[in-house]
Amino acid sequence: MFFRDISIAIKLYTIMANLSKGRDAKLKGLPQDGSQLPKGVLMMRKWMLMLTAALVLFVTLEVKTDTAEAVGGWLNQENVKNGVISVEYALKEGVKTKLMVAKNGVQYTYNLTADRSGDQFPLQLGNGDYTVSLLENAGGNKYKVVKKDTVKLQLKDQNTVFLNSVQNVTWTSKDNAIKKAQELVANKKTDAEKARAIYDYIITNIQYDTQLAAKATTDYLPDIDRTLKLKKDICYGYASLYASMLRSVDIPTKLLMGTSAYVDVYHAWNEVYLDGKWVTIDTTVDAGLKKSNKKFEYIKDASKYKANKLY
Repeated sequence: MFFRDISIAIKLYTIMANLSKGRDAKLKGLPQDGSQLPKGVLMMRKWMLMLTAALVLFVTLEVKTDTAEAVGGWLNQENVKNGVISVEYALKEGVKTKLMVAKNGVQYTYNLTADRSGDQFPLQLGNGDYTVSLLENAGGNKYKVVKKDTVKLQLKDQNTVFLNSVQNVTWTSKDNAIKKAQELVANKKTDAEKARAIYDYIITNIQYDTQLAAKATTDYLPDIDRTLKLKKDICYGYASLYASMLRSVDIPTKLLMGTSAYVDVYHAWNEVYLDGKWVTIDTTVDAGLKKSNKKFEYIKDASKYKANKLY
């Protein structure tokens, strides 16, 4: 049996093909002499090419299901009421293990590692039945399903999902980044004011990390306190930091990954729920434009973005 998400595979192959042509990755409207963010985006090409290749590879993973155990105990559903699940499973040393969350043919897959046993995973595809599977590597790109269960999501407010700490938007009240968020919104009354204050801080203080873009692997996960301390990250880190800080002050925020008219590489950005609607905000692009003294808009045109994944 093979998982085939053809539409995503085609998109990812297209992105990879464009990258392989050797075009200069650039932010539209920025100088092209390499003095500003374009250099960072150029360095990012290597990482995004590897990420794209890995994602394309995974959609053709061969998965054996005959060993699956449809039993409980390993899957913690205590926080399904908030739209998230977690896993309680003793990982085998040296065996790559993944969690797959699927609904209506859409699949999200996460790496499980011993040092992140407390991670939560979102049920972000709306109310209904989700199939959750635990996969163990069986050699090469083959994975076998060792655990399997079904989760029913019934939320009155589905925006609740986007208030949680999850694997790639991880935060706690003890994090320095979250303490900074509390400080930034201390005198703000509305969600719009809070979101803008945190946005202004990020685009002013966080720079694009060209070195990380050159060496980051496909397993890279953001760390908001690392981003805050180093004052630099790639787009994934920007989006995770903004989402974490906003969620911590009760503003529903999505982290999205896909393509954008603003950049020539696979990208990450946010959607924030303000005044009863979702708006698109891109701290990575705006940090670069601000640094280059270029004009930019806080709320982006959503039609210039196309998401493949959302968290």
